[in-house]
Amino acid sequence: MTSDRLFVYGTLMRGFDHPMARLLSQHADFAGEATCRGRLFLIKHYPGLLLSDAPSDLVHGELFHLRTPDELLRELDMYEACGEGFPEPTEYLRQLIEVTRANGVSEKAWTYIYNWPVTDLPRIESGRFLDH
Repeated sequence: MTSDRLFVYGTLMRGFDHPMARLLSQHADFAGEATCRGRLFLIKHYPGLLLSDAPSDLVHGELFHLRTPDELLRELDMYEACGEGFPEPTEYLRQLIEVTRANGVSEKAWTYIYNWPVTDLPRIESGRFLDH
């Protein structure tokens, strides 16, 4: 199972002046705002997503349609330090999750799930990284 969609919730969103955000905007089309079920934590200057089953746990982000998914995901895996050759457990894992678009339609998209403990990290209660 694969997808040419990517759900981003942090520094890859539009409006961030960041090399990887620029790469994404050059090689992907913004498909709209979306949410997924999860909890957002502030790791350092960037957020980490943990999946959740609770309907009240919503993380807000953006959905992109990747024009060359394989190449782009390989680049992003390296940026998120979960590509080949990184020591396990990697900080993030790329996972296919269900996201819900603004119109209520659900679809599968890739996203990066935080993979290290969040015990002492602050939670971003609103689920919006830009609010923190």
